[in-house]
Amino acid sequence: MRAVVQRVSEASVSVSGKVLVEIGQGLVVLLAVGRGDTEDDIDYIVDKVSNMRIFERDGKFDRSILDTGGEVLLVSQFTLYGDVRKGRRPSFTDAAPPDIARGLYEVALKRFNRVLPAKEGEFQARMSVTIVNDGPVTILLDSKRVF
Repeated sequence: MRAVVQRVSEASVSVSGKVLVEIGQGLVVLLAVGRGDTEDDIDYIVDKVSNMRIFERDGKFDRSILDTGGEVLLVSQFTLYGDVRKGRRPSFTDAAPPDIARGLYEVALKRFNRVLPAKEGEFQARMSVTIVNDGPVTILLDSKRVF
């Protein structure tokens, strides 16, 4: 499972020009489910995102989203598994098929909501995601390997 985590001052998701959801200060989590991912991968991502100290106190990254009371916006983004090492067109063979990915994405949303307020984009929709990155602070997570 892969995630791009961005600290934001605000963010929103629109589909067909209509705003579906918006958050204030918090985190946008772009989440991709890979082939072979399990609920253990979800637990890893949820724990890391929830406890990652990327909010500042006294000029240091010393607070988590749990400490700040911010919100999470979870957006499905299979393209995080795009592989362009060969050729120029991305291959998505490492991404989970949509039916499997949807199930694990929904479990991830439920697990996030157990620990903090989480809102969601629309799975498998063409979304416009507006992100005001705060910092900017952007963290890459992968439950299978270390960067």
